[in-house]
Amino acid sequence: MIPRLRTNFVTPLPPASFFERLIEAGFSGDIEAGAATRTVFATDNSIYQVEPAAILFPKGAEDLRIVATVLSEPAFRTIAIAPRGGGTGTNGQSLTSGIVVDCSRHMNSILDIDPVRRVARVQAGVVKDQLNRALKPYGLFFAPELSTSNRATIGGMVSTDACGQGSCLYGKTSNHVLGLRIVLVDGSEWWSRPLDAAALAEAAARQDRIGEIHRTVDRIAREKHDRIAEVFPNLNRYMTGYDLAHIRHPDGRFDLNAILCGSEGTLAMIAEAELNLLPLPAHAALINIRYGDFNTALEDARTLAALKVASVETIDETVLKLAKSDIVWNSIARFFPDDAIGPANGINIAEVLADDEDELERKLSEITAAIDTGANARRRGYTVVRNHAEIEAIWSMRKRAVGLLGNVEGPVRPVPFVEDTAVPPENLAAYIREFRALLDGAGLSYGMFGHVDAGVLHVRPALDLTRADHVPLVRNISDAVVALTRKYGGVLWGEHGKGVRSEYVPEFFGDLYPCLQEIKRAFDPENRLNPGKIAAPSNEPLLKIDEVPLRGSVDRVLGNEIRAAFDNAAYCNGNGACFDFDEASPMCPSYKATGDRRFSPKGRAALMREWLRLLAEKGVDPRKEAERARGVNPVFDLARRALNSLNPKNRDDFSHEVRAAMDTCLACKACAGQCPVKVSVPSFRSKFLELYYGRYLRSMKDLLVATIETTLPLMVRMRPAYNLFVGTHVGQKLMHVVGLTALPLLPRLSLAREAARLGVPIATPSRIEALSPDERKRSVIFVPDSFTEHFDPQVAVAAIKLARKMGLSPFLAARHTNGKALHVHGYLGRFERTAGQSAAYFNRLSDSGVPLVGLDPSMTLAYRSEYKSAVGAKLKATVLLPQEWLTANVDRLGTLPSTAEGKSFRLLAHCTERTNAPASLGQWKAVFGRLGIELQTADVGCCGMAGTFGHEARNRAISERLYAMSWKREIEAEDKTNMLMATGYSCRSQVKQIDHKRISHPFEVLNEIIAD
Repeated sequence: MIPRLRTNFVTPLPPASFFERLIEAGFSGDIEAGAATRTVFATDNSIYQVEPAAILFPKGAEDLRIVATVLSEPAFRTIAIAPRGGGTGTNGQSLTSGIVVDCSRHMNSILDIDPVRRVARVQAGVVKDQLNRALKPYGLFFAPELSTSNRATIGGMVSTDACGQGSCLYGKTSNHVLGLRIVLVDGSEWWSRPLDAAALAEAAARQDRIGEIHRTVDRIAREKHDRIAEVFPNLNRYMTGYDLAHIRHPDGRFDLNAILCGSEGTLAMIAEAELNLLPLPAHAALINIRYGDFNTALEDARTLAALKVASVETIDETVLKLAKSDIVWNSIARFFPDDAIGPANGINIAEVLADDEDELERKLSEITAAIDTGANARRRGYTVVRNHAEIEAIWSMRKRAVGLLGNVEGPVRPVPFVEDTAVPPENLAAYIREFRALLDGAGLSYGMFGHVDAGVLHVRPALDLTRADHVPLVRNISDAVVALTRKYGGVLWGEHGKGVRSEYVPEFFGDLYPCLQEIKRAFDPENRLNPGKIAAPSNEPLLKIDEVPLRGSVDRVLGNEIRAAFDNAAYCNGNGACFDFDEASPMCPSYKATGDRRFSPKGRAALMREWLRLLAEKGVDPRKEAERARGVNPVFDLARRALNSLNPKNRDDFSHEVRAAMDTCLACKACAGQCPVKVSVPSFRSKFLELYYGRYLRSMKDLLVATIETTLPLMVRMRPAYNLFVGTHVGQKLMHVVGLTALPLLPRLSLAREAARLGVPIATPSRIEALSPDERKRSVIFVPDSFTEHFDPQVAVAAIKLARKMGLSPFLAARHTNGKALHVHGYLGRFERTAGQSAAYFNRLSDSGVPLVGLDPSMTLAYRSEYKSAVGAKLKATVLLPQEWLTANVDRLGTLPSTAEGKSFRLLAHCTERTNAPASLGQWKAVFGRLGIELQTADVGCCGMAGTFGHEARNRAISERLYAMSWKREIEAEDKTNMLMATGYSCRSQVKQIDHKRISHPFEVLNEIIAD
């Protein structure tokens, strides 16, 4: 029996009076100290796990000032805080046992864009790609390019002085910061901008903390000028944070931002930033060069850089192999073909930029000529890409490299702790040889990629930090790499900041380290801002890499079998790809709609890990509990679950917080398709719900949804009564009481009657087996799901008519239960039985060789994912998506006359289809292209309906918010010459519910435009 679970808090909560005092002082943001939120904020993209005491979500600079002012009161002077942006740091920069201050939820406004001066002013929580999307109409962009650009906040970029691809051309974040609005620990505010001598003298004369800061930093810059020049390496990626070498501009101005950029929240809280903008490159191209081995690629990078390309990115064979199984590969595979002797074992991607097309072609001609005639005979070949969308797709693959390294089987996985070293580019190949020898000597596998033009390589050794013998390797390898970088004139942290690795700061800075301590003391005399990072008072230690709690130590209690059984939840590496801000991206709609990190795949995975850990500590194996629960009659078990639900002692059960996060999941499976690590929330969510409702009562809504497929035929017989019920105000109120809303009406058209009228037979195994081989080749079996069959039968009718126009004999599959709703709501025992029955039926049909074709993408793809986990190899049949079947029969379409002249067609694909069948859009384009139609595909996110999600009353507000984010503008833009289509039944249902329009399925459009 699953017990009541309660988290064991590592850090005591701040006194309740602190939160009360914040509100009393006027704090307008959110204050969260619940177990679930604290669990989610205990991790980032590092190997560490530190649970905070609470999380504050300010709404503006005034809230930051209030936080600092209240913390300065005597009663709260022992509380430490740490600012946090996107939460994707690889070194624990924002992890704290104190209070997290997260600016990403509310402080995300672009305040001003001045295209003439090329300056933008933004709040700290603005995401980099969000800013660049707003800048694009002006022909401008914010330059530092990060792999996490779709979720990295400007405040976070400033705090780590972030950079990435193209840094040799564009520099780092600090090179583009014009001003920072900061809030100091005592509550004072300051706009930090470069100061001339007079302005510096005025600031230094102030008798407050701002004056003390300017006096201290100015004195150090003057007194230690020569020593600073000796200690700081001459690198594109010089030491991030407390950058003494760049306090003075070449024109003599004093710039405090050199100290603030990269300071990781140890000096001040950032409220706003003024940023320098650059013109967008007018024309770009990529040269993708293949190599037989990675070392050759590294050695060749210097040759490429000498050809004056804009940037050179490299990827090793490990990452390349992982990319080939990722969602992005389908769109770029042709640019990385296998050679006669096999696939490449390393690639370089050289970027070429130009102001006009002629200049671009001239540069490409010069560079490719040099490559063609070069002495490096080990280059296998190259491709050139000029198309903007294709360039973006290749960069997307490169950006996903960090996450892809986590997409391996088993508990030993690449982890970050020495992943951003930088050495002079001329030393890189020799340095990497020794680095590889170090890891090979330790018997470790690893992946490598990076910015070879800047001498930066990302290296992640594969470890299982739940193993006692692997934990010491973090120390051993780190110490060895520190020595290796110093040998080759480099630094340990070329790009991702210091964080927990701050213990190496004194060694790198040497006798300048006391200067860092002075600066820290001037800004934060009581060491309350992110303590233990970069610089600490003499009497307080810096953090050490093997003394901060590891995620692995938390996971150790689970064991490998439990970790493997819950769909990669325990292996989420924190990369944060699910925090994508873009409303047109299908990734995790519930996070987009709420801005709540708990309601993201990363958040839900963290909660699942904690839930599994709590079970393991009590000696409970959830797999055995699931087996036990399936053997219990739920009706007979009703009393026990009712008592558990009513028992006051169960109110603080951590399981309730996990369930609250799972309730907002749309089960769209975008995470399963788009997460680099393939964390599948719908899969482990179902397992959780099965166990949760083995202890507590279900709602009436769940019971109704679970039986929907079996009761729909009865509802059809009672169509007038059903429509009267769901179509009237009183009926809708009653349905709302049981938790359902926005229910569709049943149409007059009956698929069964129409199929009989058209003479379309039901596909029984005996009937199909009786067909001759030639008849089988000319047959197709359509597999309508219950929802399309009963609520949108026109789609199946159109499919039947289209098949006949193609010269084929259509059949309809017999009525069966797909069971997806059972799976979504955690009725896994019933789902397995249902899946087994349907699989047996489909297998007999499939043995005949007649193709099976589903109508709805979500329901059809369930046969490939949910059925796979339920019945495995027992399902031998493949149910095709419509476009897969049409593509295989595209020659039959090509002979048919089309009446589509003068019309344009635009497709809105189901989000599950886009993310879990990435070839889909290309297949639909090929089908319409055969008819001479250039199909457009709309860039939209989730419609918000997602099966039963949008029909549940508790979810309706989120559902409608998601629809408004991207679908609404597409629907409103439709006109007579621009016909919209949607592949998903739930999507078409949402459009009809909100905008009162009916849009067609592609089967309907194809049937309409193809003449009889």
